[in-house]
Amino acid sequence: MHKLLPLAALLTATPLAAQDNPADSVSQERLRADVEKLVSFGTRHTLSVQHDPERGIGAAIDWGLAEFERISERCGDCLTVVAPERMIEGNRVPEPTRLRNAVAIQRGSERPNEVVIVQGHIDSRVSDVMDSTSDAPGANDDGSGTALVIEAARVLSQHDYPTTIVYALLSGEEQGLYGAQLLADYAEEQGWTVKAVLNNDVVGNSCGSDGYCDDTHVRVFSEGPRLDLTDEARAAQRRDGGENDSPSRNLSRWLDDLAEGHTTDDAAGLDVRQIWRTDRMGRGGDHIPFLEKGYPAVRFSVAVEDYEHQHQDLRTEDGTVYGDTIDEMDFPYLAKVTRLNVRALDALAQTAMPPTPTAEAAVQTFTEIAWDEVPGATGYTIWQRRPDEPYWRDEPVIENVVATSAKLEGVRGDDWIFGVSSRSADGSQSPVASAVPAGGFHPIEQ
Repeated sequence: MHKLLPLAALLTATPLAAQDNPADSVSQERLRADVEKLVSFGTRHTLSVQHDPERGIGAAIDWGLAEFERISERCGDCLTVVAPERMIEGNRVPEPTRLRNAVAIQRGSERPNEVVIVQGHIDSRVSDVMDSTSDAPGANDDGSGTALVIEAARVLSQHDYPTTIVYALLSGEEQGLYGAQLLADYAEEQGWTVKAVLNNDVVGNSCGSDGYCDDTHVRVFSEGPRLDLTDEARAAQRRDGGENDSPSRNLSRWLDDLAEGHTTDDAAGLDVRQIWRTDRMGRGGDHIPFLEKGYPAVRFSVAVEDYEHQHQDLRTEDGTVYGDTIDEMDFPYLAKVTRLNVRALDALAQTAMPPTPTAEAAVQTFTEIAWDEVPGATGYTIWQRRPDEPYWRDEPVIENVVATSAKLEGVRGDDWIFGVSSRSADGSQSPVASAVPAGGFHPIEQ
């Protein structure tokens, strides 16, 4: 039997900043220890007890806040730990209920208002979504995402970044995405420019109940047409295209390229399977409230869901064991998904925002592309693909343009989709922003 070291010993024994690549410091043992701790709260149902120090959602949130505080101490108080809260009542919340999130903010040194968010939901449930008293371990849904966020905070807090990283543990997901709505509102109130939201929900198993297994892929869900489209933007998109070019879709493409660019390290064998829909069929997740505000957001989830060990009472029926328990998880797989998230956060926190390009090509034999200057960018790269091609071509049209416009002679724009990415001083590239209606990474003005 594998013997686990106490968490404190693991933190002492593993120097987080020993590697240049933060993803190399991700610890499978720490991830498992965190999931075990989350399971120990019995239930983390949003309607469960708030003031018991050992059981229920209150104890779980307090633990998450305390973990963030401990991580902050180790990096010289580099994290601002906050607990946004509100009273909620509504669908699946019949009585006024206190809702809290546990959030840690690692402020950037150059552009602190530019933010990338990584999140998972800390609440859990059983078969009856209103059952707030039965044991609901929530090991994979979403102890896996919660542990991933905490581990990302541990390793990335040992490094400095020009832009801000926000680590968030959200409540109320199972009752109706209430915690995500709270954080999306908080981001808007802070005036943050949100570059990306990485939502991790069910990221810790690799086999389904039918015996089918896949530990070499992680699914990334992204919206097509933006949820925040105005009637004017929707009409322009119908006319000029852009249905497959939302900022979230381009973030998904960027993540796929990032995974493919690291096939020789300790995350070898994990590739992104892009799922071009907002979420799983008939279901939803905590990235949706951010999409509604126009923030680029995607959902990470396992390649194969196990429905017998998700949203289930703990029981055995006809020889089948049900329940979201830790023994059904694959921690080497969870470590790979965590490394991919850490790698993405590390890159996104260093790159400048994508630009907001426009393309003019009507009734002419050339195409003019223009964009505003982006803070922190040292240059820009222009990309293209045919309208019926799914991905940007490997070779850019023009690389590292210093100006904020370009004229492509002899290029008839009707036949192409164009995009522009920002380049930072270290050579890192932002996700591509498409030069189509609503293709920019900023919310659409209402």
